[in-house]
Amino acid sequence: MSVLWRLEPATAAKHQLYRRYLDAWWPIMLQPSPRDGRLWPRVTYLDAFAGPGRYADGEDGSPVFALGRLLGHVAADRMQLSRERVRLLFMERRRDRSEYLRGELERRFGPLGELPAWPAVYRAEAGAAAEGLLTETGAWGYPILAIFDSWGNVNVPLSLISRLARNPSSEVIVTFGPNWFSRQENRQPSQLDAVFGGRQYWEPADRESRPDERWRVWLATYRQALHRAGFGFQLQFRIVPKTGQPLYLVYGTGHQKGVQVMKDAMWDVDGNEGMGFQDPRTRGAPAPGQQMLFAGADDPELLELASQRLKMGSATLEQLGQWLLAETARWRARDARPAVASLQRDGLVAVSPPGRLTQASVVRLR
Repeated sequence: MSVLWRLEPATAAKHQLYRRYLDAWWPIMLQPSPRDGRLWPRVTYLDAFAGPGRYADGEDGSPVFALGRLLGHVAADRMQLSRERVRLLFMERRRDRSEYLRGELERRFGPLGELPAWPAVYRAEAGAAAEGLLTETGAWGYPILAIFDSWGNVNVPLSLISRLARNPSSEVIVTFGPNWFSRQENRQPSQLDAVFGGRQYWEPADRESRPDERWRVWLATYRQALHRAGFGFQLQFRIVPKTGQPLYLVYGTGHQKGVQVMKDAMWDVDGNEGMGFQDPRTRGAPAPGQQMLFAGADDPELLELASQRLKMGSATLEQLGQWLLAETARWRARDARPAVASLQRDGLVAVSPPGRLTQASVVRLR
């Protein structure tokens, strides 16, 4: 297998999302808290399936743009960067790729030991070694953003995810490749037990036989695992590129602010490039080239999701907005108002008291 490979369209779309997210995450974590002026003494970014740092046609890999977005950030001078305080841990199991990555980082940024942050490349298998590496580098007790970005075989034990959920201001991103949900025969049940926290949690998903439903059921099953692990907020979605196969992502955080930042990152991605984000609760996949992110109040996915929530019972506009924020892939609290206005215009919902919509307005399906 070659050291480098071609960048898949879904990975390119995912990288757009990561870039926007990191642009917001770095200053939030590294600048003093606006509430009390607190400054975290250490912040760790873990890329557990780092790869060689570039693709066959020269595109940047995630370690390169993660470090570059930090060092070149418009707020870098205010983030009090230091090697003791800011650590980027890149894990790559294959020797040739880990060596290539180290060389690529040095080629792009100069001697790693002279940078105002501490990037380090480790030749290690993520599922088995990530927890020990975080211990060795003194990461526990301080914020960690852990990205488990394997393409085919997610083998991160739920015990590690649970520890991250309990760690202050920490978040995880876990991705699943396009064939993960249909190729279970090569995985050992004991491995799935470790990933999902027990056989009783994943066996119902394994019994799903409808091809187009398997990804939905497995993705929801993993989202539930993050909930059991202790993450108060979990997002699940499918990244649909203009061409090629989709990619699946689950994000966990303990803070509503993290959810808002992730969704803002989605909306900052250029929808004109034909990519989109699909919520597993809806059945309509975006057509190639469809500009999903800016469809507005009449977006079919938004209206379907709002209707799904109202089928559970009436809700105030505020409650509907909070549900959209916490439970859907990409919609925000602010999207509740235009969704209700559209449903009301079509005679599908009733609002009380009548008149102007407020956060206290009660909405119910007709």
